[in-house]
Amino acid sequence: MSVQVEKLEKSMAKLTITVEADKFGAALDQAYKKNKSKIALPGFRKGKAPRAMIEKMYGPSVFYEDAANELIPDAYEAAAKESELEIVAQPEIDVEQIEKGKDFIFTATVAVKPEVTLGDYKGIEVEKKTAEVTEEEVTVEMDKARETNSRMITIDDRATQDGDTVVIDFDGYVDGEQFEGGYAEDYSLVLGSHSFIDNFEDQLIGKNIGDDVEVNVTFPEQYQAEELQGKPALFKVKIKEIKVKELPELDDDFAQDVSDFDTLEEYKADVEKKILERKEQDIYREKEDAVIEKIIENATMEIPQPMIQTQARQMTNEFAQRIQAQGLSLEQYMQFTGLTPQKMLEDLEPQALKRIQSRLVLEAVAAAENIQASDEDVDKEMENMASMYQMEVDKLKELIGDDEKKQIAMDLAVQKAVEFVVDSAVEK
Repeated sequence: MSVQVEKLEKSMAKLTITVEADKFGAALDQAYKKNKSKIALPGFRKGKAPRAMIEKMYGPSVFYEDAANELIPDAYEAAAKESELEIVAQPEIDVEQIEKGKDFIFTATVAVKPEVTLGDYKGIEVEKKTAEVTEEEVTVEMDKARETNSRMITIDDRATQDGDTVVIDFDGYVDGEQFEGGYAEDYSLVLGSHSFIDNFEDQLIGKNIGDDVEVNVTFPEQYQAEELQGKPALFKVKIKEIKVKELPELDDDFAQDVSDFDTLEEYKADVEKKILERKEQDIYREKEDAVIEKIIENATMEIPQPMIQTQARQMTNEFAQRIQAQGLSLEQYMQFTGLTPQKMLEDLEPQALKRIQSRLVLEAVAAAENIQASDEDVDKEMENMASMYQMEVDKLKELIGDDEKKQIAMDLAVQKAVEFVVDSAVEK
């Protein structure tokens, strides 16, 4: 196998990979053995037709696709390693030559890690901000604690109101037919939460327990299920329960229940202190973001589109994991919000670009300032990880390879680079 590397614009490169004719021939033979049991020819028992007869009947290219699929993964992996490029996205594969008895040639167009030319990154000017806490903010925070410690009370003496939680059964129809995902039993829905499409929730206000309600809505034009896009739908809804929150009184007993303090005044003072600390942390993060934003503006780099798309997909997966922890699948989320997978990826691309730019400039700062993580830093981080995963440190170290350790060290160096540029910033 041989590989030729051609550098392209905008941090892209093209690898031209040549696999010897004999290896392609072996892959064709493997493809024949894999598929012959599925092929029947007149005069031969199924699976017994010679390869030459099959190729004569169906053409010499009959096994080309399977042979190519057999060769490409390993050949690409070897070529990528040989090229010594830092590839940051999945390749775009194109077959250039595929013919029996000849070398198999394909290209892999890849995105490579962009080079960064730093501008000014020390002494960045940012707006000076100070943290203050108002009485209203303390009240809001304590009300949140009351909400958290509230209990749901089932009521049966009035109709539903905005903010109530209703337990419902529903069955959805489009064009008179039930549709997939449109049925549920004992579903808890907060009226006014806008969890469902269109004005679904509004039509459940003013209803009583036991009511059967026909809810008419229209699916969004960009709804993720194409067969439902823009279509009117009828939901047959049964109101089974109405629940409201009962909040605890704001007094000394409440303070003792939710904190380590004996009096409401002590608890209130602690709430104020924590709000101040949180605001100070927010101000620091805003400063951090402003500094990094300015460093990005001062730097020069070309981010390849496939790198952005890969990052957006990763962010989608992270989001899916977060909502799954809350009991909701990504498919359900898209169904309820009307988002499509493509639209979600497009919406995430600006954030993905910013995340990539931030990482690249911080890695460049770390390199410019020779900022590195020590072995002690890495060991401490692994101790933290072991604690988080409830594992023995030695066991975790056995599972983590050299590449992962290098990544941990780089992550720590990047964090040190953040501290370096923020500490050197000038507040005005």
